[in-house]
Amino acid sequence: MVVRMWGMMMIIVLMIGYGAAQEHRSQSELKLVVHQKAGQQVQAKEQTHVQDQVQGKPSVMITLTAKHVYQGNLLLVNKDHPVRSEGVKSDVVTLAHHEELVRGYGLLDASIQASRSVMRPFLGMMAAADRDGVRHYQLNSGYRDAAKQDELYQLMGKDYALPAGYSEHNLGLSLDIGSTQEEMSRAPEGKWLKKHAWSYGFILRYPEDKTDITGIRYEPWHFRYVGLPHSVIMREKNLTLEEYLDYLRDNPALTATIKGAVYRVMYYPVREDRKVQVPLGADEQYELSGNNMDGVIVTVHP
Repeated sequence: MVVRMWGMMMIIVLMIGYGAAQEHRSQSELKLVVHQKAGQQVQAKEQTHVQDQVQGKPSVMITLTAKHVYQGNLLLVNKDHPVRSEGVKSDVVTLAHHEELVRGYGLLDASIQASRSVMRPFLGMMAAADRDGVRHYQLNSGYRDAAKQDELYQLMGKDYALPAGYSEHNLGLSLDIGSTQEEMSRAPEGKWLKKHAWSYGFILRYPEDKTDITGIRYEPWHFRYVGLPHSVIMREKNLTLEEYLDYLRDNPALTATIKGAVYRVMYYPVREDRKVQVPLGADEQYELSGNNMDGVIVTVHP
């Protein structure tokens, strides 16, 4: 009898331990390897390490140009770095005209526009929120052209709006997401997004504790698409977009593993056209994004 009770106790202990391990695993979705060297030879050494990690992979030669600096999902837009025409999303549509893009949330009005490529992960995020019983979302704003931004600026003033050309909404990468129940900082919808949006490539762009860095007051409704693995790394390290782009300059080659998928991120300063060799496996592809300042980020992903 004592032996049997001891055996049962051991089983219980093992089950508790397994459950704790599973909980820890679910909370630690990012494995980040940063290859960092001091001094002026960082870029060459970093790229050597990236090559070492992916030996045996074929590679592609990419030509990075000044145009690439001003295109992509990681563009920094603020009072010092305005939107350039090259960076505006080319797949913007009026959502009310596309029923397949309006699922799991409502629209404040029928004029709201957004990028198709941003709406795809947004719809996945809305479906996940619905599975968790959070269902009262409303999209209040998406893409705004210069005329609409100027109209808002004239109406709201500089304390509540940015002038035309200096808002992320002019890119087509940001969404103002609301709740039909209450203000987003208190609503279940806002709390769910703050906890889960990073899993779908979105970041809370203007957090409450980083206003000195962003220069923008806390906006619990403003979410910006940056894509994976960038949103996950930013969440893990508690970085704003400004801080993350600085981090990539200091760590120009890193590898991130998220839910078993391996991503490689490489930063290249671009002052003139340059060719770079990127290891690329048969099942991998790459994306380019400038930072709207001085460089290009190459992201290799499955």
